[in-house]
Amino acid sequence: MASMAAQSSVKVARSPMMKSQQLQEFSRAYSATTRTSPTAFNTLKRTSTLLSSARSQLSPIATRAYSSEMANAMVQVSQNMGMGNAAIGLGGAGIGIGLVFAALLSAVARNPSMRGQLFSYAILGFAFVEAIGLFDLMVAMMCKYV
Repeated sequence: MASMAAQSSVKVARSPMMKSQQLQEFSRAYSATTRTSPTAFNTLKRTSTLLSSARSQLSPIATRAYSSEMANAMVQVSQNMGMGNAAIGLGGAGIGIGLVFAALLSAVARNPSMRGQLFSYAILGFAFVEAIGLFDLMVAMMCKYV
C-alpha cells in the first residue's frame, strides 16, 4: 500500500497542473507523516493522507453524470418484469377453473340426480378460484402502475 502511495505521489508530482507552492505543501505533508514509526496503522494513515492531499490539490475527479433517461428506462423494465411475474398466477386461476368444471361434469355424469347441488358447489369453487385470479391481477397492476 505504501509503495502504491509512493508511485502515485511520483505521478502527481510530475503533473503539470501542480504549482511549486502546492508541491511544497504536498512534500511537507508527506514528510510529516513519514516521521512517525512505521506501523501498519501509520502506513494506512500516511497513504490516506497522501491520497486526500493529492485529490484536494488536483482538479476534481470527473464523475459520470446522472442520466434520468437511463434510470426511467430501468424503472419501466423492472415494472414490466414485475407485472409479468405476477401475471403468471392468472394461468393457475385458469387451470383451477377448468379443473372445477371438469370435476362438475364428471360428478354429474356419475350421479345426474344431484346436478343442482353439485352445480352450486361448482359455482362456489369457481368464485374462490376466480377471486384468487383477480387478486393476482390486482398485484400485477400494482407492480406496473403504483
